[in-house]
Amino acid sequence: MFPKAHIILGAIFSLMLFIIFPELNKIGLILVFLSSFLIDVDHYLYYVFEKKNLSLAKAHRWFCESHAYVMKLSREERTKHKGCLLFLHGIEPMLVIYLLGVYVNFLFNYILIGCLFHLILDYIYEMNFHNRIDKVSVIYDYLKFKRY
Repeated sequence: MFPKAHIILGAIFSLMLFIIFPELNKIGLILVFLSSFLIDVDHYLYYVFEKKNLSLAKAHRWFCESHAYVMKLSREERTKHKGCLLFLHGIEPMLVIYLLGVYVNFLFNYILIGCLFHLILDYIYEMNFHNRIDKVSVIYDYLKFKRY
């Protein structure tokens, strides 16, 4: 799913939380919104690692071109496409954020909510367009995509 969609849906989700739970901390709601799309910083870092280039515009273009290429493949071929290793997209980082919310500061719970919302959207997208769910576990993805 592209950043613009995550930003728009994150804003709608945050607004819905505010309408349903008006007593929620405003800073927390801002954290939900920001974390609902800033979790994708790992896409950019993956690009920097792979291409040795810091250009955000080139990273965006590279991912758009990669996505366009993959979408031209048949559904069966798309299922076989590896994708990339995203270290923030998995259960392990969510567990760390949860523990930070429990033991460090409750504001991490808002970050967790935004990140989980993002991952749910990603899972829905993956099932509809790739017929699979990646990014469930960072460790699993690492082992799956490991290059020899």
